[in-house]
Amino acid sequence: MRFQTPLVPARLIRRYKRFLADAELMDGAAITAHCPNPGSMMGLSAPGSHIWLEPNDDPRKKLRFGWRLVELDGGHMAGIDATLPNRLVAEALQAGRIPELDGYGSIRPEQRYGTNSRIDFLLSGPGRAEAYVEVKNVHLRRAGDWAEFPDCVTARGAKHLRELARVASEGARAAMLYLVQRSDCTRFRLAGDIDPAYAAAFDMARAAGVEMLCYGTEITTAGVTMAAPLPIDPGPQASHHPVTRG
Repeated sequence: MRFQTPLVPARLIRRYKRFLADAELMDGAAITAHCPNPGSMMGLSAPGSHIWLEPNDDPRKKLRFGWRLVELDGGHMAGIDATLPNRLVAEALQAGRIPELDGYGSIRPEQRYGTNSRIDFLLSGPGRAEAYVEVKNVHLRRAGDWAEFPDCVTARGAKHLRELARVASEGARAAMLYLVQRSDCTRFRLAGDIDPAYAAAFDMARAAGVEMLCYGTEITTAGVTMAAPLPIDPGPQASHHPVTRG
């Protein structure tokens, strides 16, 4: 997924009201940018961070810049657009780049199911059980090379896992796909200390037959693309993961 216009560097002043960020451009100009992420963004919104903004000249938009990337230690990057994973997964499904979910003739986004829920993608094809696919954006890292989810309590996320478990118990395929939007992680686990209820729901769903998938991303100032799969911690997740370095 390439950015529509070249990104410009800036220094983050503050992120506030979830969807707003004040920043200073390289010429010293102070601007306010749209922050396309309603989450806590733990570890990604420290004042003074070097960030990358996408300018626009759309008269319908109130803000002339959108926050896209934040620079990490060691030359790594993190994508902060929480809407991007679904678009990347849609592209990958259409192109057959997710082997576990390849071979379906129909890919329908945002389909109603369960109790007042919508599945991100419903896959179907002749002679095959329907596959319900939920996508989650991941950009938390606290220790070593572990990507973790979630970065805050998410009752909605736990509900999605319960809905997927029910789907699996009824004979359909159910898959939870975590997309890691940072380049300094090589494996994935649940942040059970942040949201024990979500971690317990994950264990329950995996035991019920929900397929757990995780993919990394390649991130540059030109764009973000889906990369190779990342291994998921095979052990129980409903326990505290001590934050250790290394």
